[in-house]
Amino acid sequence: MILDPNHLSALSSILRHGSFEAAATELTVTPSAISQRIKALEDRVGAALINRGPPCTGTPAGLRIAQHAEDIGLLEAKLARELTLDQGTGPARVRVAVPADVLATWFIDAITQVDGLLFDLVVDDQDHSAEWLRRGEVSAAITVGGQPVSGCDTYALGALRYIATASPAYMQQWFAEGVNERSLALAPCLTFNRKDNLQRTWIIEQMGCRISPPSHFLPSPQGFVEAAIAGLGWGMNPVGLAKSALNDGRLRPLLPEAPLDVGLTWQVGRVLSSALVPLTRAVRQTAAKELLPSQS
Repeated sequence: MILDPNHLSALSSILRHGSFEAAATELTVTPSAISQRIKALEDRVGAALINRGPPCTGTPAGLRIAQHAEDIGLLEAKLARELTLDQGTGPARVRVAVPADVLATWFIDAITQVDGLLFDLVVDDQDHSAEWLRRGEVSAAITVGGQPVSGCDTYALGALRYIATASPAYMQQWFAEGVNERSLALAPCLTFNRKDNLQRTWIIEQMGCRISPPSHFLPSPQGFVEAAIAGLGWGMNPVGLAKSALNDGRLRPLLPEAPLDVGLTWQVGRVLSSALVPLTRAVRQTAAKELLPSQS
């Protein structure tokens, strides 16, 4: 199936900005022209592509086709570089799924090393970033563990270390008699979102049983640290974010020498692997500096 590039750019722009009007402004055409392009594209593929908003969002088919359009842009940009052609359309765009803690600790350092790309970062819980790849909605992703996604090249990056932390006052209030099954079942913890299993995973590793403590939901890595310092609850914080507060005593580990190391993997769609070599190189080099070596 051959799809009109103008139709594809209209779809991508609507999903990026959330409205037909904003897409029209970006593409310097009228909103009516954008509507006509989307109607023609929907007629061509035989499916609805946009949930009319506000904001406008993509149907599963729309999201997949929009990602296909961005993939084509990456490959065309690579070809233009190799043939030293004038690339009049500007930088190519790449969509990457990244866990929030990875974005907050080291991923920005990696992508700033790459020229010629515009980044569309999808932030999700670390256990679920691979699903974006499986659905074909991103070109690459930082995933947990080494389970490869079909059709992707996979690179082990190392382990991001987490420490269960709380403020001294919180430790005195909830864990004065020790960190054990009973105290963990009562003490409020911090949870990034309803997909986040880090706290429960740590409890299982340390206690050997499943416990569901009362929980605050707080979807912000830096807010996680600040909430722990303020005594709102205990939570699993990346060492890189919590190091300063641990060093000056604002945070304490719940248990000494009881980290949780989470292995990370870089996965990139095989079709786009050659076009994203500079990005893959930057991600792997930065991860080698910032993460613990992967355990064999």
